[in-house]
Amino acid sequence: MIYKDQVIIDGIITGDEKILTCFYKENIQYIQGYILRNRGNTEDVEDVFQDALVVLYQKLKSGLLELKVPIKTYFYGICKNLWRNRLRKKKKLIIEDRENRFDVGIDDPIMVDIENQEREHLYRKHFQKLSTDNKKILSLFFEGRSMLEISKVIGCSETYTRKKKFQAKKELLKMIEKDPMYKELRVVC
Repeated sequence: MIYKDQVIIDGIITGDEKILTCFYKENIQYIQGYILRNRGNTEDVEDVFQDALVVLYQKLKSGLLELKVPIKTYFYGICKNLWRNRLRKKKKLIIEDRENRFDVGIDDPIMVDIENQEREHLYRKHFQKLSTDNKKILSLFFEGRSMLEISKVIGCSETYTRKKKFQAKKELLKMIEKDPMYKELRVVC
């Protein structure tokens, strides 16, 4: 199973047409079943599948995604989230989440794990965009270091360090809040 998932992941990253076609054939019916049961049509199925594949590709390509579930389950979760968001936008959120292949419900631990992975991915993505100094201050802070310790490491006064930490957190939060994925993860069904 792990070997097969790695082949699929590599195929998605490299754009291997054979693997992408196989991945499509193996997964489209489950995505279609979910969307058609929840006020969608066949055109919606294709759109969501393609959008989810782009999201998956970007996450895999970044190298920051650590899958703790099979790739198909993770992909199914992305599709469900994308479809829920589209329904929300259309004000049609009437989800009838009947049994599906993976038995993944909204409160299912697998879905919670996927959403936590997505939150962590979002945080890491924007954390990497911070300046070196801001990353250093926040890293030390998240390690549980005191402001006095951090100020000694960076060679500034404790007051200035406190101000820099506040600015770094504010900058990180602004970047995260501007990301479309943030709105997706913020909304809870």
